[in-house]
Amino acid sequence: MSSKPASKGTRIFSGKLHRLRRGNGYKFSKRVPAQEGPARRPARVAQMLALAHRLQNAIALGEYKDRAEAARQLGLTRARITQLMDLLLLAPNIQEEVLGLERIDGVEPLSERKLRPIAKTLSWAEQRTAWANLGSQRSL
Repeated sequence: MSSKPASKGTRIFSGKLHRLRRGNGYKFSKRVPAQEGPARRPARVAQMLALAHRLQNAIALGEYKDRAEAARQLGLTRARITQLMDLLLLAPNIQEEVLGLERIDGVEPLSERKLRPIAKTLSWAEQRTAWANLGSQRSL
């Protein structure tokens, strides 16, 4: 759907639309074609790990002075930035697997909260063991 300004205060929309009943009025929404198979999207935890990598890179390049400035610019708390950056402490092979996780039809395969204790473990060997145990629990 595209929007083009026609005149001041007026917009012309092109695309197929249908009406959805909303309370006392109608709201127009773009029609979504039926999908074949389940809807697959990157898992939220994968998105958060990717964000942590982007933040680390931005700080290294000087786009942000430090984590506190990144938090202010992004509208997050410093504690949340710390939680995200702690995901970078995971063993590289675990990070790779996390980045490959998908949510299928809106169902998340893993929560970030379950991953945090693994990231806090100092030894990568222990992290890998905990990750394997978490994987066996998820498949039940």
